[in-house]
Amino acid sequence: MPQLELPRFKAAAIQAAPVYLDTDATVDKACALIREAAGNGATLVAFPEVFVAGYPYWNWVMTPIEGSPWFERLCKCAIELPGPEIRRITQAARACGVTVVIGVNERSSTGVGTIYNTLVTIGADGRILGRHRKLVPTWAEKLTWANGDASSLRVHQTPIGPLGALACGENTNTLARFALLAQGEMVHVASYISLPVAPPDYDMAEAIRLRAAAHSFEGKVFTVVSCSTVSPEIIDAISHTHPKARELLMRKNSAFSGVLGPDGRVVGDVLVDDEGIVYADIDLSRCIQPRQMHDITGHYNRFDIFGLTVNRRALTPAQFMDADGGAGLGGAEWDAPPPSTPQSRLE
Repeated sequence: MPQLELPRFKAAAIQAAPVYLDTDATVDKACALIREAAGNGATLVAFPEVFVAGYPYWNWVMTPIEGSPWFERLCKCAIELPGPEIRRITQAARACGVTVVIGVNERSSTGVGTIYNTLVTIGADGRILGRHRKLVPTWAEKLTWANGDASSLRVHQTPIGPLGALACGENTNTLARFALLAQGEMVHVASYISLPVAPPDYDMAEAIRLRAAAHSFEGKVFTVVSCSTVSPEIIDAISHTHPKARELLMRKNSAFSGVLGPDGRVVGDVLVDDEGIVYADIDLSRCIQPRQMHDITGHYNRFDIFGLTVNRRALTPAQFMDADGGAGLGGAEWDAPPPSTPQSRLE
């Protein structure tokens, strides 16, 4: 019987700002960053939450009425899946032979005013492996994004190992994290945005590190954290009509990117606030020995006592029964095939 060989690879966590509310320019930047990271030997490239093409900071500094025109701008620059914007990113991933996880604002094809905070996982061959819509937008984000569902709360089998991803505050959702661990996750991407408008006593950078350490330590996995930055362009745009926002948006210790190992400790260097790329070498065999002590999806649990049920049916606006007797799901838009189904390349 062959000996178990677990992947070793280099991960790249992008800490950068989008070209704010400019989809094409942000996609250009994303493709350039993929090429740069791949050129430095990375085979996994993780991008921040809603990198394409920006985060609704106005929700935190404006009234809902004041923020409404900004919401319209965000809807107009959101993308649909599949579509030409994500196709350019898949082509960059395929050309470089890297696995990519990237956050986007996804517009519903059946509801022009409905957008989702979505993570797209792209294989090294350019296939879209999955689309995960953030299950619950956090706090003020509820003014912008609709709830996602668990239809793509899945772990993807990739050359770098079993890969899962969650967006920002979802990394505090114990059940969502457990659902990924229960599918054999060994590499976790946690995508964040810099949130300098948090309460005064809240250290966002430390909160991000702490959440990543908790998931890594509990699940005995590697967590790759990618966080956005707040560019001068974003600060100028928001503070143009709300000058008091400038000081809030310039607050330090608001972004953290790096890699944490199965012992919860940082692997290699980290980035705090500054834009750049942080790299780390990952050896998944390091996940084995810690699980001898605690394997919460294996021997270190009591499934005769505890149980978790996850509804992975896609939520749709309506179900249509066609005249020929066939059933169609209205608003299904696009769903990645289940892991056992051959997946077509997006050309």
